[in-house]
Amino acid sequence: MTTEDEIRAASKAFYAAMNQMLGGDASALPDIWSHSDTVTTMHPIGGRQVGWDAVDKSFEQVARSSAGGHVELADQLIRVHGDTAYEVGVEHAQFTVAGEPLTVNSRVTNIYYREDGAWKVVHHHGDKSAGIAEALERAGK
Repeated sequence: MTTEDEIRAASKAFYAAMNQMLGGDASALPDIWSHSDTVTTMHPIGGRQVGWDAVDKSFEQVARSSAGGHVELADQLIRVHGDTAYEVGVEHAQFTVAGEPLTVNSRVTNIYYREDGAWKVVHHHGDKSAGIAEALERAGK
């Protein structure tokens, strides 16, 4: 398996965990992510989360408010630089958050780092979605 194939596999696992999260269960995400104090997200719910505890909390927030849906990455481009790799693409998502059905198409960047022989997510960035942030705010989440 090439390194690029390994990143594709890590990405597939990441998006499988994201889909599980949209069904209300974020329990698969810790296996995909590094638990470092330096991991970060800037995902469609807004804000910036720094450190594993904050990242995990943000995914749990979405899971608690979600009632099913699907997200997939399209137009994937992968680049590898030693023990660091990134992918860019467009997330296409349809899901219900805080009782509101939403459709989001967001440009994303995911960064992976080889940690103890496995590729782990260390950063996830997606364009902010006013719809998601507003739905969560209305729900008081």
